[in-house]
Amino acid sequence: MTVPSIWMIGDVQGCSLELDELLSHPEIAEDEDAEFWFAGDLVNRGPQSLATLRRIIALEDRSVAILGNHDLHLLSLAAGVRRPGKNDTLQEILDAPDAKEIIDWLRWRPLAHYAVGHLMVHAGVLAKWDVSKTLSLANEVQLALRGSNWQKMLEKMYGDEPTQWNDAHSGGKRFRVIVNALTRMRMCTPKGQMMLPIKSAPQHPRNAGLLPWFDVPDRATRDVTVVFGHWSTLGLMLRSDAICLDSGCIWGGELSAVRLQDRKLIQIKGKNSIVVTGN
Repeated sequence: MTVPSIWMIGDVQGCSLELDELLSHPEIAEDEDAEFWFAGDLVNRGPQSLATLRRIIALEDRSVAILGNHDLHLLSLAAGVRRPGKNDTLQEILDAPDAKEIIDWLRWRPLAHYAVGHLMVHAGVLAKWDVSKTLSLANEVQLALRGSNWQKMLEKMYGDEPTQWNDAHSGGKRFRVIVNALTRMRMCTPKGQMMLPIKSAPQHPRNAGLLPWFDVPDRATRDVTVVFGHWSTLGLMLRSDAICLDSGCIWGGELSAVRLQDRKLIQIKGKNSIVVTGN
């Protein structure tokens, strides 16, 4: 029996034209059993967030879509706990006649996925978490988002503290550390403390003395491949223990797809190079 190809796809962020072109690539389109793992940030900043979600939803069981920080932001807008930012491109989703069904679909997406020796998250994994711990903690957030009080839970999500994990964390503190690690983290101190405001590339001078989360010593997931997006200033990175798929499609870069089985890379050039002001 032939094992289906698994294509791991970076941050789409509402770039539906590029996604359509990627999925129509002969090497992908001709494999009718191919599966697709999306590394989160399906929406926002790009011009076609609604069309992007409809395209991914239409893949049904052939896709796994991880929640990213922009996807959680959309949920917060739908829940009424946040107001739109000036650079958001999400209103068409909220105004869609089937907005409730789309939001409910998004609420049921995971924050972590593991199969075939690969762990996919949107941003990163704290050094103390192994695969089992990561999946367990992600499941805590997933259950909260799928529950009847999901709007209330989102109110606890915002903030940069605490910056380190403690098993004794509860309530909002616990929720924030899990969400921040899985959907926002880039750089850390050598002891694994998250430095959440940093968005620059690892080699930037301001990052002296810090490490990318995947290089923190004694990382408990070093024996698997962690697949992530979120970090366009890092860009495409293919290592045996870590793969970054965010090659900055919305910034005029590429939408990248990597085949899990052999690291085959397919990239589609971004059609829109946007300029975002503020945060």
